[in-house]
Amino acid sequence: MISSLAEEVSDLARVERTGLHSHIHGLGVDRNSQPLQIGDGMVGQLEARKAVAIVVKMIQEGKLAGRGILLSGPRGSGKTAIAMGMCQMLGKDTPITIISGSEVFSVDVNKTEALTQAVRKSIGIRIKEETEVIEGEVVSLDIDRPASGEGKKVGKLILRTLDMEAAYDLGVKMIDLVQKEKVQPGDIIQIDRASNKLTKLGFSMTRAHDYTAMGPQTKLLSCPSGELQKRREVVNTVSLHEVDVINSRKQGFLALFSGDTGEISREVREQINSKISEWKEEGKAEIIPGVLFIDEVHMLDIECFSFLNRALENEFSPIVVMATNRCMAA
Repeated sequence: MISSLAEEVSDLARVERTGLHSHIHGLGVDRNSQPLQIGDGMVGQLEARKAVAIVVKMIQEGKLAGRGILLSGPRGSGKTAIAMGMCQMLGKDTPITIISGSEVFSVDVNKTEALTQAVRKSIGIRIKEETEVIEGEVVSLDIDRPASGEGKKVGKLILRTLDMEAAYDLGVKMIDLVQKEKVQPGDIIQIDRASNKLTKLGFSMTRAHDYTAMGPQTKLLSCPSGELQKRREVVNTVSLHEVDVINSRKQGFLALFSGDTGEISREVREQINSKISEWKEEGKAEIIPGVLFIDEVHMLDIECFSFLNRALENEFSPIVVMATNRCMAA
């Protein structure tokens, strides 16, 4: 159940808006972790950037995991910017969760549950599975609609590679997918036979001369070779919290959109942890430690710090970056 719904979560369109730290692409350091005066959108704070770059290098080498990092400085000194640059250096698949210390205290969810959800949002799972796909260049696409408007639509799709060509009859759902993706002759498409997922990979270079203008998003590819039906390894990346929500209730997938996740029982999380550990030993899954950034960490009480200390000792624990503008925490 986890692997099938993980693909649905990974298909969600990621909305990226221009924000205060959208210009940051890294920590602005060279190969020797020496900071540049201006680089990757970062300016100044050379010593802090050098220290965080060394931490990132240790994380990438597997020498540091489940640790806490404290950034202390006045307002506007770049604490959040350094945390964002740290995440950019770790990779685009690295999950990052940014919360404020005051967000933990809520009437609906207790403190430990809010921190647990934040921690598990910061841990990614890269799930690998083999699937059978149909991949080729679209030669022709015919869709017949009844003149009366009643009855089912009938479609026929002809795909080819450099070695073979085959015709496929399309059902109603596949016709809707083809029309939704605006598939046309010359497109190179991939169809997942298990989930009926259709993906446009690009446009054939042999048919490019038929069009005088193309958009910048058009990717020109050569016609695939070999058989039309192939086995491919598909990699889906989700967070532990998304898996928790999906498996916590019957309509868990819808809760990802509404945000009404509520409290998730410990039994569900323990079952998921055991399953992920089993997949990790079999080589089907890979754990991606992310970054949990807690701003205004001085707002947390002693119970929250005790919980975070225990959470960092767990097998599934992210790198916790805490920022404060106070000399002492409450």
